[in-house]
Amino acid sequence: MFTTSRGIAFILSSAITVLLVAFLSLMEETSPTVLVVSGALNFAISYLLITLSLEFLVFREISNIYTMLEKIQKKDTTIAPRGGRSSKASISPLKKIQNTINSYAEAKNREIEVLQKNEAFRREFIADISHELKTPIFAAQGYIHTLLDGAIEDYAVRDKFLKRAAKSLNNLEKLVQDLIILNQMESGVIRFTMAPFDLKEPIMEVMEQLEDKAQKRGVKINFQYQKDQSYRTLADRDKIYRVFQNLVSNAIKYNKEGGEVNISLKNHKNHVTIKVKDEGMGIPPEDLKRIFERFYRVEKSRSREKGGTGLGLAIVKHILEGHKSKISVSSAVSKGSIFSFDLPLAKPAGSVPDKA
Repeated sequence: MFTTSRGIAFILSSAITVLLVAFLSLMEETSPTVLVVSGALNFAISYLLITLSLEFLVFREISNIYTMLEKIQKKDTTIAPRGGRSSKASISPLKKIQNTINSYAEAKNREIEVLQKNEAFRREFIADISHELKTPIFAAQGYIHTLLDGAIEDYAVRDKFLKRAAKSLNNLEKLVQDLIILNQMESGVIRFTMAPFDLKEPIMEVMEQLEDKAQKRGVKINFQYQKDQSYRTLADRDKIYRVFQNLVSNAIKYNKEGGEVNISLKNHKNHVTIKVKDEGMGIPPEDLKRIFERFYRVEKSRSREKGGTGLGLAIVKHILEGHKSKISVSSAVSKGSIFSFDLPLAKPAGSVPDKA
């Protein structure tokens, strides 16, 4: 009883009432009736005020603090939001303690969520990279062991298996190189060398490089731009070349037989928009948000058959982020996909800079 707000209020009110009655009894003109009435009123008022003060300023806040601590102990992330201006103006110091604990709990919950996401990403990444490394290693291992078991005496079989083993090892080397490049980009080791150049040049170089690949699938590459316009940008030419290489290669790889790849440049006031469109099977809506993740493939089996490391779009994303740009994709199933991004237009040599 004496550990509750009412019990404490009763003791304090009784003590105050006794002191008041004792003080009034020392005065000769005070009648017994006045003592009784004064004592009753004093007790009632004191009891009410003390109870309300203890309940709202102490016990309720302590109860909230205990509830919050229990949630923290149970790792419950549903912590009630802190009050606004009213909580800051509260006269109870326990309210400030509660707000401090609440802030600490929210920060810890965010930290725990980040750690959990990182742990899930780490497990998924290890599983993905283990699988990606296993595929070319096992393929090369199988061909070499077959040759060692006697097939090396057959020259036709030997040459065919050695070429396949070499291809698997080349894929393994490309995978490792892509992983190194991606890691260097994420850690900031790779620096970007910005210089002005015309975007038509690397696009035409990529088209020439991938011409044979497109012809084997009957895919036609179209390049649309205004011949009387300049498409000079300020960027890292080698890395932007890598972006075009990945996007156009994917557009050919995942296109339909006899389809088309359309590359377009369009100038705006301060930037140029680049689009790469294909006529492939498209990307389902549930996969659109994840295609720029490492090793993520829309169709796992078909993607591996077509080659590639599963890191191309992740590298594209990081290169464009390094240029303060962002790649976007729109796609419709059975109708194809469009990848687009913007780069700043370089000012003509000798132009007067804009005044702030």
